[in-house]
Amino acid sequence: MPYAAQHLAQPPSRDDVDRLPGATVVEFGTPWCGHCQRAQPLIEAALKDRADIAHFKVEDGPGQRLGRTFGVKLWPTLVFMKDGKEVARLVRPQSGQELQDAVQSVLA
Repeated sequence: MPYAAQHLAQPPSRDDVDRLPGATVVEFGTPWCGHCQRAQPLIEAALKDRADIAHFKVEDGPGQRLGRTFGVKLWPTLVFMKDGKEVARLVRPQSGQELQDAVQSVLA
């Protein structure tokens, strides 16, 4: 499940996320967020051919609990997880290199 262009209609629960096997990226943001829109080409380039990494795009905001359980305060926030454990986090990524470094950390 490589790069996901659309936000999930229904976000998973925190328990479900914590049980995900393998490499996973949970991306928090909104469709209307300027920072999120600017980061999308970088995120897509880093994840589009990565069938070995699950990518979940979760809409965040008031009343959305999953982002709060991860302590998300700014968008986009990408949480890189391996077997349900956070191994890296990027907030408002600015370069392809920092995304590639985070991808490598989740595959190590």
